[in-house]
Amino acid sequence: MFDNVSRIFYIARPEVVKQMTGDMPFEEKTTWLYGAVSFCSYPIYLGIVLSRARGIPLAEVACVAPLLWVIGGTIAAMILGCIVMACIWPRDVNKKDVRDRQIGRFGDYVGQSFLCMGGMTALILSVLRVDHFWIANAIYLSFFLSGVLSSVSKITAYRQGFPWD
Repeated sequence: MFDNVSRIFYIARPEVVKQMTGDMPFEEKTTWLYGAVSFCSYPIYLGIVLSRARGIPLAEVACVAPLLWVIGGTIAAMILGCIVMACIWPRDVNKKDVRDRQIGRFGDYVGQSFLCMGGMTALILSVLRVDHFWIANAIYLSFFLSGVLSSVSKITAYRQGFPWD
């Protein structure tokens, strides 16, 4: 594992890129991208909100604009990342086999479970008449957890196989 992580810093060398991604399906590459972008988006949003909350309660922080900008930036980063990867590996773009579909479905199930939990949390918070700030943040946190854990489960399935195999 540490060999793969240390190779990231030498990504400018073509032989390292080939070694890292040579046998990797395109779906796994996009999963790595999705996981990295998802993992970075929530801490950026949290940093912006916490920096604005100096001396005032969190529920009074103006969070709508940062939330929309971070979500828009996340979507744009994913689109641009997929376009760049499609330009680098054009032959792999439409190659999707049964294993890719099974892994994608498995990861989506894991991610959807966290979306359901976030939806239930938001519903409970709204019934309790909690401030909109907390409801919005509960929903966004569920999206974050869904994206990260979906990616982790897909990457684990690609690397180690399914738990029931």
